[in-house]
Amino acid sequence: MAVQPEGTPCWADAMFGDVEGAKSFYGEVLGWTFGEASSEYGNYTQAYADGKAVAAVVPPMPGQEGQSQWCLYFASPNAAATAEKIRENGGEVLMEPMQVGDFGTMCLAREPSGAVFGVWQGGAHEGFEATAVPGAYCWAEVFTREPERADTFFSAVFPYTAKQIDDASVDFRMFNLGENTVLGRMRMTDDFPPEVPSYINVYFTVGDCDEAVAKATKLGAILRFGPMSSPFGRFAALSDPQGANFSVIDITTTEGEMPRTMDV
Repeated sequence: MAVQPEGTPCWADAMFGDVEGAKSFYGEVLGWTFGEASSEYGNYTQAYADGKAVAAVVPPMPGQEGQSQWCLYFASPNAAATAEKIRENGGEVLMEPMQVGDFGTMCLAREPSGAVFGVWQGGAHEGFEATAVPGAYCWAEVFTREPERADTFFSAVFPYTAKQIDDASVDFRMFNLGENTVLGRMRMTDDFPPEVPSYINVYFTVGDCDEAVAKATKLGAILRFGPMSSPFGRFAALSDPQGANFSVIDITTTEGEMPRTMDV
């Protein structure tokens, strides 16, 4: 795949205290196979769906042990320039842009409402080799209690235009690059325990949502929401056995009409 336009979600990885456990879990639930751990890069291990690179798992670096979570990376033509924009717009750079061999340059940051994300300036590794097929990334949403801060930040750092769902019962925004909707933003309600910080929820595609949920919960995952049918597909939200939140979605099983949106 060619280098993605600036602001496109282009890669996802997660740190796991028990990498072998994570490989076993996601291999069973999403059908992933795994490459060799790269000892030169902290035992970073790529995951593949049908032979295409779709994500990676890695053990925590010393001192980085903590809650496992998925990190979504956004494409940038210049990670250093994006890091500067992040600072200028109230975000925090957690890891300065760092070149990773000839693969590319990465940076980690936190937006003003608290969600952590990555920036990736692709080199030999451009990002996802497949999306929206079983086992691959499909979609992501920023879950935040401070949507105004998150909205202002993402629209300033990346060249997004935004649309708001025209529905009083839900505060949901969609960010577009040209005609393509690339990211959602959901206001966190009181359904979320107060200790859960803002985060980016990553969706992986599955052939059958209910089957994936059954496999995941049997292996120790916690079902947080769903399965539920929607105009976008049948989906469910889960926490894996090590606590990392993610969602699964079957995009072939849709129900209902697309929501009305308004430009903002």
